[in-house]
Amino acid sequence: MVDLIQYAAQVKPSERQVAVQEMEFYSFIHFTINTYTDKEWGHGDEDPAIFNPVEFDADQWVDSCRDAGMKGLILTCKHHDGFCLWPSQYTEHSVKNSPWKNGQGDIVQEVADACRKGGIKFGVYLSPWDRHEQTYGDSPKYNEYFMNQLRELLTNYGDIFCVWFDGACGEGPNGKRQVYDWDAYYSLIRELQPNAVTNVCGPDIRWCGNEAGVCRESEWSVVPVSLRSNESIQEKSQQVDDGEFAKRYDSTDRDLGSREIIRHERELVWYPAEVNTSIRPGWFYHASEDDKVKSLEELLHVYYGSVGGNATFLLNLPPDQRGLIHENDRARLRELGDYIRNTFRTNLAEGATAQASQTMDGHDVNCIFDGNPDNYWCPEEGTEQVTIEVDLHAEIEFNHVVLQEHRYSQRIEKFELEYEQDGEWKPLWSGTVVGYKRICRFDNVTSRFIRLKITESRWCPTISAFEVYRG
Repeated sequence: MVDLIQYAAQVKPSERQVAVQEMEFYSFIHFTINTYTDKEWGHGDEDPAIFNPVEFDADQWVDSCRDAGMKGLILTCKHHDGFCLWPSQYTEHSVKNSPWKNGQGDIVQEVADACRKGGIKFGVYLSPWDRHEQTYGDSPKYNEYFMNQLRELLTNYGDIFCVWFDGACGEGPNGKRQVYDWDAYYSLIRELQPNAVTNVCGPDIRWCGNEAGVCRESEWSVVPVSLRSNESIQEKSQQVDDGEFAKRYDSTDRDLGSREIIRHERELVWYPAEVNTSIRPGWFYHASEDDKVKSLEELLHVYYGSVGGNATFLLNLPPDQRGLIHENDRARLRELGDYIRNTFRTNLAEGATAQASQTMDGHDVNCIFDGNPDNYWCPEEGTEQVTIEVDLHAEIEFNHVVLQEHRYSQRIEKFELEYEQDGEWKPLWSGTVVGYKRICRFDNVTSRFIRLKITESRWCPTISAFEVYRG
């Protein structure tokens, strides 16, 4: 078991995975022919003539994202209906046959340009399921068609941070199902956009397991390799050396990386979670949902559970038939962004000092306050329990503590926070994993001293940041 835990502690992310984790919060934009049919899934037989967003403003979309503090935007360039938001040369079912800009427009281009101008990253969603394309179900022919469309998106619109695939695989217009060539899709992405992550049905970022914004208490980035398979994994198993059978896990399981889960695994991978939900009940715009925008409290609950729980937060914003983010959605996004900015504007731990019960040479504990993610504290290897006492040098009122591990490992399994009051240590917050970031939120307390007790960890824990805030 010791060798396994040491192995788990040494599993590392790729640079592309680190880059997206550090984005923390970004948007989905669901916009297509469905916006004009009041449907969530189109049938593929819709007339492009109904697509006409006469007030379309990509800058307004980007401004809405920036208002909320988002760092990127992923556009549904083609949903299951097969309608393309760019003038693809491989189909007539696209904006080139719509009245919008007399068929001369390109939604994808305008959104990509607006993202770059606005200083956020651009990503693409391309549905493999296509209910319009006649070759769907003739697997070799359709895979060639899909690869051609993917190549258009990956070569004509600049740098892309993410290619987002879902697993929908229904029947096409010929009544047949398609066998997707995932390996070929991934190879093309690596060739043309080597810095892009491939999400959900992809090897870089996994789905959290639901679309309701429900987050795990313990979100492990180091998980069994079986989670990264696109095959159906229900009721599958694999034999291990001791004669037992290890379960094949999927993204809906509550525990994906504890010691109990990994103890029978031969291979582990770095496969962090993305929490995706919509600001409204639906993913596409419906006028009937104008009064059903999620409340600030609901969005903050997801934010603290995802960004504050070692996952990224992908929030969907559905533009309306004008081609604009609705006023109600924009107002909520500003409210959310203001709350986040105000809460985390001033780090009260700047200038603090700390003492650790043990420290490895070259990893001074006071580096946890320097803001440099490449610096981190750790104890000697093999030390799995350790304590850090933080001195804020003044009695300060606060209600948040933010912890971060070194970004190339995830080792902390359980920890406790305490604060000193009248010469006694009192419990403040307890949690499990930390990983990229753990935001601990609690009622206001006033103290000069905070103690972090790492009670369970893998091989030896690391801390790269210890921040304190009063929201």
